[in-house]
Amino acid sequence: MTDWFARVQRFSLPGALVAVSVFFALCSPGFARPGNLADVLLNNFALLAIAALGMTLALSIGAVDLSIGTAIDVSSLVFVVLNAHHASVAVAALAALGAALLVGAFNGVLVAGLGIAPFLATLGTLFIGQTLQQLATDGGQPVYLLGFDLPAVFGALAHGSFAGLPVPLWIVAALALIVHLALAHSVYGRHSAALGTQAGVARYSGLPVAATIVATFVAGALIYGVVGLLLSSMVKAYVPQAGNGYLLNAIGATFIGTTLSGARRPNVPGTLLGVLLLSLVANGLLLIGWNFYWQQVATGVLIFAVLALSFATRRGEWV
Repeated sequence: MTDWFARVQRFSLPGALVAVSVFFALCSPGFARPGNLADVLLNNFALLAIAALGMTLALSIGAVDLSIGTAIDVSSLVFVVLNAHHASVAVAALAALGAALLVGAFNGVLVAGLGIAPFLATLGTLFIGQTLQQLATDGGQPVYLLGFDLPAVFGALAHGSFAGLPVPLWIVAALALIVHLALAHSVYGRHSAALGTQAGVARYSGLPVAATIVATFVAGALIYGVVGLLLSSMVKAYVPQAGNGYLLNAIGATFIGTTLSGARRPNVPGTLLGVLLLSLVANGLLLIGWNFYWQQVATGVLIFAVLALSFATRRGEWV
């Protein structure tokens, strides 16, 4: 019985994906149409998947990065403002990623240098980032590029395609491969796993804890910065605090993804499946007519259900 429940735990996430897909396909004929599924991948899945990859790195060291919105918004703001001043897209993109990198470096200094708990450090960065954005935009005013003659590459970031696939999905695939290799097949991955499971042992063992923490926050912020670039390209504007909209779903998808690992470790395949699950639920509830507030309730219940099943079967509470 214990082995059977352990297998249930491992397949709770794929099972939830199948159940959700079948349910919405039966309730809404338009759900399973190729056009709708393509729309889910591009508009619901892609940006959240990238954000969740950054959160996966944070969770690998036992941290939850609440400053995801700050890194996204700072990147978007710098990218849009520089394009509004006719900088080249490449220069604007590098500057935007550099601004996001500073957010990650700041978090790294707070956690590794000052010993502040990651939750509190990134929460402080979130508040500081919101204030700086308001000061830089006259109280939080959007910055639009709709009237500007932008080069084609600007729009191609979010709306272009390569070999028949949208550019954002190629970016998801590339970043997912990089993060997976870093976590599963590198020295950094071994160090982050040690830090995430037994931080005290990792410190006493002489592992480069501070360097691992800083590298994690910097790499995560760079990934969030990519979301800022794509978001700006998609809407041709900087929208204040738009990045905070990815925070809770990125956390939820990453934690759901840990159910795919027998050791309950954050992993890229699980994170992507978690994002896909949340994206399908959001789209399906919209198609059957649920309003936004009930969508949030249903998403929360789904996260609880998947995690509760995983924890219960792992601990043998149903045996």
